[in-house]
Amino acid sequence: MTEGNFVDYVKLHITSGNGGKGSVHLHREKYITKGGPDGGDGGRGGHIILKGNANMWTLHHLKFKRHLRAEHGGHGSKSRSTGADGEDVYVDVPLGTVIRDTETQNIIHEITEHGQEYIAAEGGMGGRGNWHFKSATNQTPRYAQPGVEGQEQDITLELKILADVGLVGFPNAGKSTLLSVITSAKPKIADYEFTTLKPNLGIVEYRNYQTFVMADIPGIIEGAAEGKGIGHRFLRHIERNSTLLFLVPADAPDIKEQYEILLDELRRYNPDLLDKERLVAISKSDMLDDELKVELKAQLDQQLNVSYLFISSVAQQGLQELKDKLWQMLNE
Repeated sequence: MTEGNFVDYVKLHITSGNGGKGSVHLHREKYITKGGPDGGDGGRGGHIILKGNANMWTLHHLKFKRHLRAEHGGHGSKSRSTGADGEDVYVDVPLGTVIRDTETQNIIHEITEHGQEYIAAEGGMGGRGNWHFKSATNQTPRYAQPGVEGQEQDITLELKILADVGLVGFPNAGKSTLLSVITSAKPKIADYEFTTLKPNLGIVEYRNYQTFVMADIPGIIEGAAEGKGIGHRFLRHIERNSTLLFLVPADAPDIKEQYEILLDELRRYNPDLLDKERLVAISKSDMLDDELKVELKAQLDQQLNVSYLFISSVAQQGLQELKDKLWQMLNE
């Protein structure tokens, strides 16, 4: 999937179908001139239904479809015939889709399982035909119920990526390079900041044909929690990852400080993110000779209160150890 096809945010105006009218009809046939009421009920209006689809990764198919409208129910007719129900509109969405009320921004529902259905706008009930209103004192009612109007609403769909491991780091920390080396993903890679503007997903193949999913989240900048840069548009993707892999380059002026800034951005966005399993990978460590690595290790042992590893995606160093550690964390 190209970066341009990844869409994680769409606004929709949805309208369910109106219920059909109940029928006002009196039974008539040869030799029966004054039959009783036999008007049928109106059909139900169509629903707008969102359905989870594990084979989808993006909301791109809804990018240019801003209005969704379901069919109205059919009107009732004679001989107590019920009108046809309006056809429901099914909208497939990827797992991890959050449905919000656009006006209030309140979360209405979340789709997290394949085949899970949620009626976002319920079709109106059909009106009852006049045969329902027959009584001892009113044997020929000449009225029926109109159908109930459908619902109309503005909703916002947000995709929070469902991945096992989320890569967290400043721009140009080497996240895309790591993803391209240990998975089959082909993210855009270049030697300048903000190369990645959309999350990339890759499947990491582990021992004995086992796999886990890793997501490369666009680089965090200071102030992201307040909406700077791309802000919340990518921080929300980290919420669904069970393990966070912090990538800090070996040539960073202060590794501990960079890690603390990243941690603080997550804390300000959502303190619950700090409850997730965390691992720090010192990337680009092929730049360090053995003496420097020993010196840096002694320093980090005192400064960091979290597990860390030295890796190099380009030189293919420490990658199997990284996969082993992540697998262990995911399966503890």
